[in-house]
Amino acid sequence: QVQLVESGGGLVQPGGSLRLSCAASGSIFGFNTMGWYRQAPGKERELVATITSVGTRNYADSVTGRFTITRDNAKNTVSLQMGSLKPEDTAVYCCNLRTRLNDYWGQGTQVTVSS
Repeated sequence: QVQLVESGGGLVQPGGSLRLSCAASGSIFGFNTMGWYRQAPGKERELVATITSVGTRNYADSVTGRFTITRDNAKNTVSLQMGSLKPEDTAVYCCNLRTRLNDYWGQGTQVTVSS
C-alpha cells in the first residue's frame, strides 16, 4: 500500500515563495504520474501541476511561469516550487500519485497567501 506525506505548507506574503514536498512510501512500479491539486474553500479541487515518471510536465494556466514541479524517481518524491504567490493561490494542496491501477492521495497541506 502506498502512502503519501506532504510537507512545506504555511503562511506567506503575496509575492513570496514556498516549496511543497511529497514523499511516497511503498513500492511503485511502471509508468505513473505524480502531481499536486488544490482546493480552496467553496471551490472544486483543481489540478495545479503534474509530472510523469518519464518527466513530462503539465501545469494549470493559472500557475504557469510561477510554479515548477520536479520529482526524484529514485526517492519517490515530488516537489512543487511556488513563486510570485497570490492570495488566490490560498488553498489546501494535495499530493497525488496515479498508477495504471490505483489513485493515491496525501492528506493535504494548507497554503495561505496573505499580508
